[in-house]
Amino acid sequence: MNRSDILSTAAEYVTKDRAATHGNVEDNFNRIAGLWSQYLNEEIGTADVAAMMILLKVARIQSNPCHDDSWIDIAGYAACGGEIAGRS
Repeated sequence: MNRSDILSTAAEYVTKDRAATHGNVEDNFNRIAGLWSQYLNEEIGTADVAAMMILLKVARIQSNPCHDDSWIDIAGYAACGGEIAGRS
């Protein structure tokens, strides 16, 4: 898979209507932020959720750098996080 394939696949994932399956991305990140904030006793924002999901994928890459899904998901989380952060 080349860089164009990775980016176009990530774009497809984050631009098609996944709300029916996963809910609205901003609402979902907000719920995750709330749960993580409660658990950690520290305020976590929605952009933090995107960054931390990227770190989760980086950890998976350490185990298997050849798994395309992790690279695609990082691009997708970066796109979502950048959009969310730009609204702040």
